[in-house]
Amino acid sequence: MSYSHEPNGGPDPQGRPQAAARVALAVNGMGSFTWDLAGGEMRYDRGGLAVMGFGPGEFDGRLSTLGERMLPVELPAIEEQVERALRERSGFSLYFRIRRRPGGALRWTHTQGHVVCDAQGRPVRVIGIIRDASQELRAVDQTEQLRLARSDRRRQADIVGHVSDALVPTLTVEDVAEALTTTRLLDQIGASSIILGLVDNGRMGLVGANGVADDLIRDFHLSRLSDPLPLTDAARTREAVFLTDRTDFVRRYPAVEPYLSKFPQAAAAVFLPLIAHDTPIGAVGLTYEGRAGFPQDERTVLTALGKVIAQSLQRALLYDQEHELAAGLQTAMLPGHLPDAPGLTLATRYQPTRARGGVGGDWYDALTLSDGRIAAVIGDVQGHDVTAAAVMGQIRVALRAYAAEGHPPTTVMARTSVFLTELGTDRFATCLIAVLDPRTGMTSIVRAGHPEPVLRRPDGTGAWLDIPGGLPLGLAAQGAQPVYPASETVLEPGSTLVLCTDGLIEARTADIDEGRSRLLGALRTGPGHPDGLADHLLHSMAAHTGEEDDVALLILRRSRGRPAPAPQWETDIAPNDPDALRAARLALRTALSGWSLEALSDTAELLACELVTNALLYTGGATTLTARPVRNGGRALRLTVSDTSPASPRRRAATELHTSGRGLMLVEELADAWGIEPRGNGKTVWCEIPLAVP
Repeated sequence: MSYSHEPNGGPDPQGRPQAAARVALAVNGMGSFTWDLAGGEMRYDRGGLAVMGFGPGEFDGRLSTLGERMLPVELPAIEEQVERALRERSGFSLYFRIRRRPGGALRWTHTQGHVVCDAQGRPVRVIGIIRDASQELRAVDQTEQLRLARSDRRRQADIVGHVSDALVPTLTVEDVAEALTTTRLLDQIGASSIILGLVDNGRMGLVGANGVADDLIRDFHLSRLSDPLPLTDAARTREAVFLTDRTDFVRRYPAVEPYLSKFPQAAAAVFLPLIAHDTPIGAVGLTYEGRAGFPQDERTVLTALGKVIAQSLQRALLYDQEHELAAGLQTAMLPGHLPDAPGLTLATRYQPTRARGGVGGDWYDALTLSDGRIAAVIGDVQGHDVTAAAVMGQIRVALRAYAAEGHPPTTVMARTSVFLTELGTDRFATCLIAVLDPRTGMTSIVRAGHPEPVLRRPDGTGAWLDIPGGLPLGLAAQGAQPVYPASETVLEPGSTLVLCTDGLIEARTADIDEGRSRLLGALRTGPGHPDGLADHLLHSMAAHTGEEDDVALLILRRSRGRPAPAPQWETDIAPNDPDALRAARLALRTALSGWSLEALSDTAELLACELVTNALLYTGGATTLTARPVRNGGRALRLTVSDTSPASPRRRAATELHTSGRGLMLVEELADAWGIEPRGNGKTVWCEIPLAVP
């Protein structure tokens, strides 16, 4: 198709004079055109050339020349309407913009055409008019520009709104990173990728991303702030980095060039500093497709967006610090290690609440009693504050001391309740004690207002044990001795006992029975080993509880095989039997021979005689001597002498003239360690003798 002009006043394509019509068109600032479809020739009259901005002889009739005056973005729509008119043998009416000279202003133009057909109904030409529509559409254009401006402002406000809404429920830095990097949010703000960095000790740690290649995150994680990278530049200079040209991107940040191929559609990017309390805490980067630049008003909005993200990130950092401090305080007050009992595996977990502060009164404990049984304890002090944690620490120590003295679990619970009442803290606590014999599985359980334990049988089925209980600790009347009944059950080989606080099963929006049922379901599907089971229970129940409360968890599993009995020798020595001590020495030497500890015989007999004699002289009651091999950095022997007197032996300074008083001095010299443990009905003096005496 070619374009040419027809001299003013010449005949039209059908040979009829059009002088009057052309005068009328010229008076109204209009022109006409004829397009011969068969020959591909189009002619403008003088008025039409003027509308298009062509001077005499300037228009060469080529489509490319005409296209230079028009906007490429509008050409597809124009061609579509003209082609439709030709197919339908009708007409068209088009508004489009032209630029009469390079760099000149855009002007609106209107053209109207009619398709002329031959006798067979085939299109042969198009005739029509063309006119300057600038005045007509100036008001419309201004209205459209105003509408677009308002739409842009609304879209920009929506961007900030979408991000703010996404950040409202966040608490931790992980929450913030997850909320910002969702695909849904990227679609809402019109970005194609996002990356979030956090300043950490002079480096930029990448904590979240979407639409970013994994190798880029791996290679630039923990980059120095001095490295020439867009994220570090934004944080270091505290100024947003706007990039709209890939060549400029590579020039400024050559280290990123190998990764740009992974963003083939990205046309623009912005990297915003995240500043809180006048301190750069991170940066966020966004890339866009099909964007040529960032108008000033949008730059202002994006800068505001960076402030919104910075505030949420700062709040999350403070929360994480408080949460870490609370968890550290709570963990420091919990036992550092668990007892090692043959045939029994233990696992514990403490999970602080997600609420601000996070410190609470949940605790667990486990200790080995003098007879080899394991006492497992779990409890929860009322409240979520430092006071609750402090009270928890005092209760745990008191309860451990009462249990170590040899009191039965009912007495331990009663004395602990009185202890809490006498503290005068106005706090109460729930508690549960389970004393388990690893050799027989016999378990005695005492409950003080605490949730019952859960039993998982060897076949995987579970049930809440129906254990009667008493009042929570600290609620007894002043001077009264509360009563706590004990229940006994047998933990079969392969069975698991789960002790937990109510934070594992309770939720504000659901009935507690629903949580109890959920725990049984999670118990059925959990792994057998206590460590894996503990993690499984916490993860499975978190969706139900929302981690609204602290959780303490203690799991005990009895091995399927029968545990080998721990080697031990024990004898009772009566105070009025002169041959009992001699028989005990001989039996002790025989036991040491059976344990391949003959090298300790002389030392063991000497110290055993000293401890037993001391007990017989100063207590006047029966004495029990016990020996058993232990591990203490190597093979060693543990001797214990138990009596019914609460009085503790004292080390005396014996001179050469004294015939006694050297017993404890010998124990100190020959034993690796020794001590005195008070019991509910007396005391036990013990010592450990290493195989290689220092």
